[in-house]
Amino acid sequence: MTKKQWSKQELKIYILLLCANADSVESQEELDLIQSKTNTETFTKIYNEFKNDNEDEGLEKIADSMQAFDFSHIELANMKKEIHEVFFSDGKFLMMEKNLDSILDNIVY
Repeated sequence: MTKKQWSKQELKIYILLLCANADSVESQEELDLIQSKTNTETFTKIYNEFKNDNEDEGLEKIADSMQAFDFSHIELANMKKEIHEVFFSDGKFLMMEKNLDSILDNIVY
């Protein structure tokens, strides 16, 4: 399979979807929050790709894509804020979400 390069927006949506799925359940509230951050076409495209990947594949794609972009400190801070919005959207911060947050800290920041 040929590797496609995501845009920064697509990468962010993929990361947020991974966060929503950290507890193996994507709530409608989480999906609505993520969808509100992009257009329907981008969300659908990335969501369909996300559904076909396992967590390891997803993390590898994120790591590869992060290296291709030069994110500013402000962009990274905003991404961290949005990641936590997804994690806390259900009012809980579960152990699996904390673990994923630590993994993302190592890949993204």
